[in-house]
Amino acid sequence: MPRLESLWDERNRGRVLAVSAFLVLVIAVVDWRTLPYLSLGFLYLFPIILAAGFLPRWAVALMGIGCAGLSELFSELGTFSLTRIAFQMLAMVACGLFFGELVRNRRLSLQAQQKLRVLVDTSPAAILTVDDRGFIELANRAAEELVGPVSGKLTGYPIAAFLPELHHALRREEGPQFRASMQCRGHRGNGEPFTADVWFSTYKEGPLPKLAAIVVEVSEETEAVSSETTTTAHPDLTSREAEVLRLVVQGCANKEIAARMDVSESTVKNALQQLFAKTSVRSRAQLVRVALEEYRGLL
Repeated sequence: MPRLESLWDERNRGRVLAVSAFLVLVIAVVDWRTLPYLSLGFLYLFPIILAAGFLPRWAVALMGIGCAGLSELFSELGTFSLTRIAFQMLAMVACGLFFGELVRNRRLSLQAQQKLRVLVDTSPAAILTVDDRGFIELANRAAEELVGPVSGKLTGYPIAAFLPELHHALRREEGPQFRASMQCRGHRGNGEPFTADVWFSTYKEGPLPKLAAIVVEVSEETEAVSSETTTTAHPDLTSREAEVLRLVVQGCANKEIAARMDVSESTVKNALQQLFAKTSVRSRAQLVRVALEEYRGLL
């Protein structure tokens, strides 16, 4: 079933404006014929709403003023009232301008969504989104080629079947959302393992937590280095190190971490150096990956 908003598609401009003008004429004639009995001036709002999605603002204002004049001309009240016609003009013009802005904003939003969809679909990087249950909601062609599911379509598959770490990164609990990157192991549809660099961001759509990610397969050399760093056992962390690690995973910079913890920036840097040494990593991205894998309970 077509959406109501399709009525204000640019291809319908001529037809909608013609229907709007015809409705104004019909309402005026019927209002004139029923002059002794009732007033139909409120019906002018409908053609104004129809035309507001295509007319410029000044034309919408003129149309509202004209319809208010017709309503007053055929009013059953008989006597002319400047106050009454002023309120009618204000109501019709405001209604038309308000609805016109709604249609324009919706049109711009749809255009932006279409451009973004084309950009994502043509991107050489694998891009996907995950819903609150851990199932893949959207995936571009590069993601389907990288993972290669049996059915050819990633939508509806659990992300844990291909990138388990992304499933763990989905935040169901209350708290600030975050952006992070990590290197992790993945599995293709045929069971073949691969190593990928993942940049992801958690967000909320209404009350539901969701996740968007860019996935890039990395070389075998990087995979070998990664496997060496992840085989080391990780000792327990102090309360300060755990708090710094939690804020790093949330995507906070050193200055922001220091402000939140009410400590100096050098203290944060020292805590980070301790975290790097204890987890045997060399970058914040690797630290985030280890945190999600080994210290999720502390986060």
